[in-house]
Amino acid sequence: MRFKLDELDPQIGYKVMTATVTPRPIAWVTSVSSEGVVNAAPYSFFNVMGHRPPTVAIGVMADPDRGFKDTARNIVGGGEFVVNLVPEHLAEAMNITSMDAPEDISELECAGLTALPGQQVAPPHIAEAPVSFECVSHSVLVTGPHQALVVGRVVEIRVADDFVLDAERGHIDTPALGLIARMHGRGWYARSSDTFQIDRPSYADWLAEKGR
Repeated sequence: MRFKLDELDPQIGYKVMTATVTPRPIAWVTSVSSEGVVNAAPYSFFNVMGHRPPTVAIGVMADPDRGFKDTARNIVGGGEFVVNLVPEHLAEAMNITSMDAPEDISELECAGLTALPGQQVAPPHIAEAPVSFECVSHSVLVTGPHQALVVGRVVEIRVADDFVLDAERGHIDTPALGLIARMHGRGWYARSSDTFQIDRPSYADWLAEKGR
C-alpha cells in the first residue's frame, strides 16, 4: 500500500506517520509566558539533532482555529525553554499537562509538580524529572500553515545525582531513568526497559566475516 500524502486528508498522513515512527522520545517542555505564567506540555515530535553545538528540535502543531499553543508562543516570544524527560512514574502527571488549560493556568500546578529555577534560562525545570535540558531558541522554521519546527541550542543539562555514574566521563545510568516514549494512536506509550545491544562493525570486520 502506498500513501500519496499530497492526495490524502492530512489527518490520514498524521496517523500513518505516528503509527510507524515509533517509539518517539517525549520533550516535556516548560516555558514562561510574557505574564510570567509557567506552562508545561509534552511533545513527541522531538529528538537530539547534534552535539557541536548541542541541538534539539521540536515539532509544534497549531490548531486551525486557535493557532499555536502556549508553549510555541512562549518560545517565540521569550526565546528560552526547558526540555524535561519523562520517566514512567510521572506518566500520569505528564498526561495532565497535555490538557487544554487556559493560557493563564499553569499546567505544573494542575499536575502537582514542582518548578525548579533554571540556571541559564528563565523557564524552570520540572523538579521531579530526572533530566532537564536548558535551551535557547536557535531558530523557528515554519513548515506549514499550522506547524513549525523549533530548533534549540542546549546550554545546560541537569541530571539527578542518583543517575550519574561518572560525571567526568559523562556516563549516565540510562536504564535506571525508566524513560517512556510515544507509540501509535491516542494514549499509547512504550517503556525503555526492553532493550538489546548490537556492536557496530568495522568494514575490516565485515570483510573478514565474509572471507574476503
